[in-house]
Amino acid sequence: MSSISKKLSSFFRLLSEAIRGSEQNFTSGSIDRAIFLLAIPMILEMSMESLFAIVDVFYISRLNDNDALATVTLTESLLTLVYSLGIGLSMGATAMVARRIGEQNTEAARVAGAQAMYIGAGLSLLISVLGVWFARDLLRLMGASENILTQHAGYTFWMLGGNATILFLFLINGIFRGAGDASLAMRTLIISNGLNIVLDPLFIFGFGPVPAYGVEGAAIATNIGRGVGVFYQLYHLFRGAGVIKFGRQHAPLQWTIVRSLIQVSAGGTGQFLIGSASWIFLVRIISSFGSMALAGYSIGIRIIVFAILPAWGLANAAATLVGQNLGAGEPERAEKSVWRTGFFNLLFMVLVTIVFYLFAEPLVGFFSADQQVVHHGVQCLQVICLGYIFYAYGMVVNQAFNGAGDTRTPTVLSLFGFWAFQIPLAYLLAKPLGMETMGVYIAIVAAESAMAIVAVLLFRKGNWKRVKI
Repeated sequence: MSSISKKLSSFFRLLSEAIRGSEQNFTSGSIDRAIFLLAIPMILEMSMESLFAIVDVFYISRLNDNDALATVTLTESLLTLVYSLGIGLSMGATAMVARRIGEQNTEAARVAGAQAMYIGAGLSLLISVLGVWFARDLLRLMGASENILTQHAGYTFWMLGGNATILFLFLINGIFRGAGDASLAMRTLIISNGLNIVLDPLFIFGFGPVPAYGVEGAAIATNIGRGVGVFYQLYHLFRGAGVIKFGRQHAPLQWTIVRSLIQVSAGGTGQFLIGSASWIFLVRIISSFGSMALAGYSIGIRIIVFAILPAWGLANAAATLVGQNLGAGEPERAEKSVWRTGFFNLLFMVLVTIVFYLFAEPLVGFFSADQQVVHHGVQCLQVICLGYIFYAYGMVVNQAFNGAGDTRTPTVLSLFGFWAFQIPLAYLLAKPLGMETMGVYIAIVAAESAMAIVAVLLFRKGNWKRVKI
């Protein structure tokens, strides 16, 4: 067998192992191998998550209704609260479960996961009640037109009311990732997306006895797909053979662990709430330039997310590696894992930057034939992708902080970067200086790049190695 054949055979064996998820402890052995085994299923998982938005926009754009696309954009801005809570709580769960796994204390890891579920249930119930009751009021606050409020508010009703499917997908997958079982998280998203792809056209355009619900149908399909994914997760939590398996002994509330989870998760939630609130303000600025600008931004940002989420898969791998290695008393291995992961992420993001810059028009044109919408979408893609080189390391380092349980550092960084820098700069460039949407996109690149540089400098100081959770 030739040298190339042996290398290919070895690669495919490793790829198969990563997808099967046969290994959960990554505190020894080759770091590159550990990154590969964790990152492959996490990248696939994040790719599947990004498909939800891409598939919805693809089918909704076929309605030839810019207000329908604008409704999705406005609702997604509101849903950032749910994403923030889900991702923040999953960060806390990943950090604590990974630390216990690294300490070889599987039972404590299971208890931590069970306590996180209680927090998620309480949050999702509160959001459902408030979201359903105030759906139209929230859209109006976001600057929605009367046509959106009267014709398309059902989409917002379904998405906010069914937020539990979003929150628990993030939370339970965070538990799986902390335990090193990234392949199970990946399979959950594959199932959810497969259903969403099939059900989206069925509920949007109608088929047989199913009426055409329009944009509201996309929300119904998404909730069904995600809901089935959550049931799949729950089956493996209670009946599966993975590292994390809940039993009656894990059911009692343990307030000490709940408080610790809330403390760690609060920082992660704060990061995304701060960032999400910033994005809401940016959408509010963009919406002032009309539905065409908002529709173009809607398409552009979903294409961007499609590329960013796989990169987040690599960043999530860094979080698990940091948590497990700190638990095992290997801080230097944890740090080395972060730099290696950042380098691999840089290679990926450089490729994405080249593709987005050169092929922005056909990518946006795939979703819309309206030249004004395409113009705004291309502008969004080509400007924002220029900051990817910095962001490649920034996202990995931030997730490394979170994996160590140091959620405070990236939270403070986000507060200053988004609120003291990005929002004022976006408004200044877009409005007083007359750059309109271009000004918003330039502000995004400037802020994200500056935050990435500061994050790397703070990470090098090493204070995260001494955080106790």
